[in-house]
Amino acid sequence: MNVSIDVSWKSLNKYQEELCGDKVEILKTGDSDIVILADGMGSGVKANILATLTSKILGTMFLNGASIESCVETIAKTLPVCKVREVAYATFSILQIFHNGNAYLVEFDNPDCVFIRDEKIVKYPYRERMIQGKKIREYRFKVKLNDCFVLMSDGVIYAGVGEILNFGWTWESMAEYTLKCTKETLSASRLASLLSQACDDLYEQRPGDDTTIAVVRVEKRQIVNIFTGPPENKEDDQRLMKDFMHSEGKKVVSGGTSANIAARVLHKNIITSINYTDPNVPPAASIEGLDLVTEGVLTLGKALTLLRQYESDDFDVEFFDELDADNGASRLAKMIIEECTELRMFVGRAKNTAHKDSSLPFDLSVRMNLVEQLKDVAEHLGKQVTITYY
Repeated sequence: MNVSIDVSWKSLNKYQEELCGDKVEILKTGDSDIVILADGMGSGVKANILATLTSKILGTMFLNGASIESCVETIAKTLPVCKVREVAYATFSILQIFHNGNAYLVEFDNPDCVFIRDEKIVKYPYRERMIQGKKIREYRFKVKLNDCFVLMSDGVIYAGVGEILNFGWTWESMAEYTLKCTKETLSASRLASLLSQACDDLYEQRPGDDTTIAVVRVEKRQIVNIFTGPPENKEDDQRLMKDFMHSEGKKVVSGGTSANIAARVLHKNIITSINYTDPNVPPAASIEGLDLVTEGVLTLGKALTLLRQYESDDFDVEFFDELDADNGASRLAKMIIEECTELRMFVGRAKNTAHKDSSLPFDLSVRMNLVEQLKDVAEHLGKQVTITYY
């Protein structure tokens, strides 16, 4: 079993607070992925510092192979106990999923993780123990493909208290709503967006507490291959296409000259789409055996804009409407966000003669610049990226 994770989170700041008192940290080791959600007590600057400290300490220790006992002990000693409430200054959840399918979840005072498998809410047996006077819940289990985990801060289950609902959104109602949403969507980002939106609506857009949801979905390794730009030497056309077609995963060709090379080498026709829904994005085409064929620079630029918007956490339910749009840029961005754990790029270095006489100040560096930006944003989204130049 070689599993990967799709992870996304959304935070709502407490009403009129500039900083969030919750912090999510995602770490990758050689054999696992780790997600940490820390909730600092109170709100604003103090809570933000406490949550950040907690997540950073836990993350650093975990990466260095420390046991959960020593992690909790360090947190207990580092963060003082509130004199008034006699409780720790931060709570946390840690989920570690190994590539071989083993998983480990530990919770300290955060609401229980919602775990969904095979369209059912699953309760896993846990071990409870005391470390430094703190009650810790530990779970060890094996994951399956499409398992879904939702970690949350307590702002989630207090949503709607005294406003819309008498006692807030209970854990059970939150879990049921999560189950309903997982039946409609497979991606972590869409689920995080839907759950965060529901909390915001229950708070009537004035959250009474910092509210954070982190969604983790277990998925198999998915590769997306992009070929863009003709090779420097025409005799390399065959070699590039052979490498590209022999790479496992989805195949995308971006650029008119690149599409002509693909069609010629594969002995297939290019069929241009007459579905021209967005005047800002050139129409896509199709070539038998390929998953997507698009125009080059403009489409890559527009896809990059969508990816940057997503990377900067600037996405909501409307963003996904644009991501679902039937144009080359949206389809490419959606593929990278939702159907890709590894991105392989096959990039030709030839100057594009089609642009020589155009008034566009286009040269090779424009495409190379887009390729570099695409690599950066994909890596920030947790994708593994390789580029081969021809």
